[in-house]
Amino acid sequence: MNIDGSSALVTGGASGLGLATARRIIERGGRVVIADFSEEQGAKAVAELGDAAHFVYADITDEAAVSAALDAAQERGPLRFAVHCAGRGGDRVRILDRERTPGALDTFAEVVRVNLVGTYNVLRLAASRIAENEVVDGDRGAIVLTASVAAFDGQIGQTSYTAAKAGVHGITLVAARDLASWQIRVNTIAPGVMDTPMLSRLRKDIRESIAATVPHPKRLGTGEDYARLAVELLENPYLNGQTIRLDGAVRMAPR
Repeated sequence: MNIDGSSALVTGGASGLGLATARRIIERGGRVVIADFSEEQGAKAVAELGDAAHFVYADITDEAAVSAALDAAQERGPLRFAVHCAGRGGDRVRILDRERTPGALDTFAEVVRVNLVGTYNVLRLAASRIAENEVVDGDRGAIVLTASVAAFDGQIGQTSYTAAKAGVHGITLVAARDLASWQIRVNTIAPGVMDTPMLSRLRKDIRESIAATVPHPKRLGTGEDYARLAVELLENPYLNGQTIRLDGAVRMAPR
């Protein structure tokens, strides 16, 4: 299914992986609604991307907010695609601290709420809208979710983040099977160490040491790396139910 002429929802599209994906979808002739938590960054993204982009403020765990973003996307439709990049980092909380105090339950629950429950919220609501489409080239549409290599080799202190991202990986095949009767494909990207705004706050030497751990190529992943794969997952009709690591063959150490 070609992107040209269709509409896409990109959550977290105001920066980083989402912005790069929105840019690439527009380059392929699509229109994009960016759903993001930052109005300032959203305005900058739309100014860069032009008339083919529209920003809607949205909390991905809020049904009404995501529905409003999908309304906006359908107005620019047909809405055939959703790429879910929004989320939050982990809390870096040990299960037990040095005094044997258990990690706080509320912070664990919050990371899971945003990264897993938020993902399911976007998945279910986007699928409902995409299911309204006529079948074109065998598909009504496609959805791309975002996990992390932490889903497979999470580091010490990443219990909540790993649990959430492993959950995203876990629902991918189930979602693809579930939505197959609606001709909607679902795939997930599991990025490794990516050059995102969060990582850009680290010192240059720390960033270089992280990049050196990647077998090949020895660099941080870029938003463009993610966007190229996301677009392929949207358009390739035989890619379904997959979680694809995008990590330069890195395997994370315990710390």
